[in-house]
Amino acid sequence: MILTALGPLTAYRMHTPKWASTPTSGAGAATHGGRANRPGTHALYLALEADTAVREYQQVSPLMPPGTLVSYTVSVQAVVDFRRGYDSTAWSPLWEEFYCDWRDLWFNQRVEPPSWVLADEALAAGARGLLFASRIAPGGVNLVLYNETLAAGDALTVYDPAGALPKNQDSWR
Repeated sequence: MILTALGPLTAYRMHTPKWASTPTSGAGAATHGGRANRPGTHALYLALEADTAVREYQQVSPLMPPGTLVSYTVSVQAVVDFRRGYDSTAWSPLWEEFYCDWRDLWFNQRVEPPSWVLADEALAAGARGLLFASRIAPGGVNLVLYNETLAAGDALTVYDPAGALPKNQDSWR
């Protein structure tokens, strides 16, 4: 696994309105886990294209739930770049399983998804994020940031020049 620097670049995330007040937390993914993080690991899932962020938020539903599209400026010194997918000459065989149906494995079968083991390996190697192709938006790219591991030289900035994002969750109490 090779770590590479990323950015500065613009990334996007569609947040549920309730969680738009904490756009860099990664706490939602830490609650239940995600493709590249097990429960308890904070992870912020972003997309490199606005359309990909919207499609990832919508998933397979024919209807779009309410959401707030947020832009970020990102620079990270160490990410795993898995955009091209599995290549037996460059990756260990377990990476072939990165796109497993992690939800089915964890929630229905109670089996640890291989993608969680891969994320653990990336974190142990010093990665602060992982780039990978979107399966929902063909041609789109996702970036998961392990925001609690960001260090000096890394940057994650929310673009909100007018202060329009909510400051807290008081509206939902």
